[in-house]
Amino acid sequence: MLSIQPSPTRFDEIKVNLLSGLTVALAMVPEAIAFALIAHVSPLTGLYAAVLVSFITAAFGGRPGMISGAAGALAVVMVALVVQHGVQYLFATIVLMGLLQILFAVAKLGKFIRMVPHPVMLGFVNGLAIVIFLAQFGHFKTTNADGGVVWITGSALYVMIGLIAATMAIIYVLPRFTKAVPSTLVAIIAVTLSVIYFGLDTKTVGDLGSIAGGLPSFHLPQVPWTLETLYIIFPYALILAAVGLIETLLTLNLIDEMTGTRGRPNKEALAQGAANIITALFGGMGGCAMIGQSMINIGNGALQRLSGIATSLFLLSFILFASRWIEMIPLAALIGVMFVVAEKTFEWGTLQLFGKVPKQDIFVGLLVGAVTIVADLAIAVIAGVIVSALVFAWEHAKKIAVHSEVNDAGAKVYALHGSLFFASVANFQALFEIADDPEQVIIDFKQARIVDHSAIVAIDHLASKYKAAGKTLHLKHLSADCQELLENAKAVIEVNLLEDPKYRISDDKLG
Repeated sequence: MLSIQPSPTRFDEIKVNLLSGLTVALAMVPEAIAFALIAHVSPLTGLYAAVLVSFITAAFGGRPGMISGAAGALAVVMVALVVQHGVQYLFATIVLMGLLQILFAVAKLGKFIRMVPHPVMLGFVNGLAIVIFLAQFGHFKTTNADGGVVWITGSALYVMIGLIAATMAIIYVLPRFTKAVPSTLVAIIAVTLSVIYFGLDTKTVGDLGSIAGGLPSFHLPQVPWTLETLYIIFPYALILAAVGLIETLLTLNLIDEMTGTRGRPNKEALAQGAANIITALFGGMGGCAMIGQSMINIGNGALQRLSGIATSLFLLSFILFASRWIEMIPLAALIGVMFVVAEKTFEWGTLQLFGKVPKQDIFVGLLVGAVTIVADLAIAVIAGVIVSALVFAWEHAKKIAVHSEVNDAGAKVYALHGSLFFASVANFQALFEIADDPEQVIIDFKQARIVDHSAIVAIDHLASKYKAAGKTLHLKHLSADCQELLENAKAVIEVNLLEDPKYRISDDKLG
């Protein structure tokens, strides 16, 4: 009898996802601790968030292979709330944050992330790559005897630089010989063993804080359930929900592009919201997608849900059973990993775009990247989308044009081309030679489109000018909406039910 064996391909896929999950879990430990300290909560609060958010989004989210957990973009928003009102208010805020994210998913608003312009995506990626790179330099500081924070110097600095260089060298060189094991995992293990064997004095994960603990326990946030509490937590919840969704869905978009696959934004937002609610009820600080850890995972070839689930389970095992050994990992090894992540995340090809793409695209990309670095991700992306929309409107406004000729009856015919809206009104008004036109003037809108109320006002104003000049104006091929909204020009519209276009105008008067 033939026995059915798992195919080697499937076994290799499982191995890649499990080993990548272990690698990502190791890299997440110092990040989770650091973000927890930024938010003024205990290290375990950050680690519990990493465990729960990673597991739930990996198992039920819309983007297999993406890693979520406690994130720095959220931590910087949380700190003011925790300092002023305490950690219990943070847990209540994260519950509300999750509910808002679920409402976002139920309303199926995830589709709008596909509308983020490419220059904004490039600015987002490059800005976060720089943020990841710069964030590692915080580990080059230490506290002196006076309690002040200073840069490390001397042999401690040289040892750290040497270990970082060794880590990066292994990550870059090992794949040339074998890809059986993720090079990032080999680098972390090799550098850790070297530090232990040679007794090198360097900062370790344990220096950030202990990760030992038990299973997270369920509890409701200990806050007054009143309107006053809602007034306190709602603004923070709204900002956290927006930042979390923006970072998550943009990371989802990025992974889609890298892998040639398509994630499901609404499903991911739903899982993200549920994960944050559950995390807060079990003592976690909430989270969202983590681009650095996601890039490690995707770079290892781990594209299945198993990788994120494995990350969560490995993190939990560290907390329960392996804290002693995990705390021995030198920070230099993890810094080296994140330096490589920053280098691979940065879109170096954008440096070759200068002079080859429109200047406005370059400006938008630089703007988003800069604001991401100096402010936060949500503001950067919103600013980038607004500027891109204004640039689009400006460029589109310049495309309105007219072809004019005198017909056999002696009337001058203006054939308008393009979109007439608020940004193109000035150009539209400059197209006509009222003083020099004959007594009969025809404006044909067959190849044009009226978009908004500003366009209606411009047509009415033009009709008034021709009337004041004692000339007769005829308007052809306007939609029913235009015919209803026009006032001064209503009498000069020529209606042709067969040829007149049928489209809607954005105008409050139409309800």
